[in-house]
Amino acid sequence: MPRKRKLLAQLSALQNNTSFPQIDAVEQLNTIPGADPSPKSSKYFVIEKNKPPQLQEDFFNQPCVSLAKSFLGQILVRKLPDGRELWGRIVETEAYLGGEDEASHSKGGKQTQRNAAMFMKPGTLYVYQIYGIYFCMNVSSQGEGAAVLLRSLEPLQGLDAMRELRRASRKAPTRLLKDWQLCNGPSKLCQAFGIDKAFDQRDLTQDADIWMVPGQDPPGEQDVVATTRIGIGNRGEWTQKPLRFYLRGNRFVSVVDKKIEREMAARGHSPGS
Repeated sequence: MPRKRKLLAQLSALQNNTSFPQIDAVEQLNTIPGADPSPKSSKYFVIEKNKPPQLQEDFFNQPCVSLAKSFLGQILVRKLPDGRELWGRIVETEAYLGGEDEASHSKGGKQTQRNAAMFMKPGTLYVYQIYGIYFCMNVSSQGEGAAVLLRSLEPLQGLDAMRELRRASRKAPTRLLKDWQLCNGPSKLCQAFGIDKAFDQRDLTQDADIWMVPGQDPPGEQDVVATTRIGIGNRGEWTQKPLRFYLRGNRFVSVVDKKIEREMAARGHSPGS
């Protein structure tokens, strides 16, 4: 018997043997209304098929100001040790341009053990501690020592877990946090997503615990407010440079600039137009 006919005969005998149940998962899935009739509707393909594409190095490899704006609307994903995923839409950022920027940790081009991540490949996390208590998270960009601070997120998934993490990080018992209070500030964001110094120098394109995926509705220029950064003290002309960017009209932003927004409205820049 030719080899091909022999293999077909063996397969037929196997399927007819009652001791081996037939596997018809694809056929069963195809009976579900609206199911994809292709073999990819098998459960072994569904997860990969529905998983949003992860942002890769080419996205992060852009100038600092451009990256700070491009982050708006993108989604930060954090996978907790217990398997739960936290999702948040980035709604506010600040750009720190490196050596020339008097408000940057890398001003003068000085590289230290603390700020080393700012000099690493674009997409590297720079996590530092303030007041010996709170953490802030930045992402390196193009440019020597340049990075973008993530200031605020709009919580999308895992809000109960975010509340647990925020509650655990606060010393005194307080009232239940509202949705808009969970991630409306750089240290609040880190608390809600369980980010600490252990995340410093991690690669967002490679890490299994934290990454970014594209947002569904990228904002237009008319939706983005450019204003001054917060909490940088007196840094001369750099104090007034419009290097903070946020989504206009979004209630999850930490601090809104009503003056700039009025000026935008006067110029006919209405959100979503």
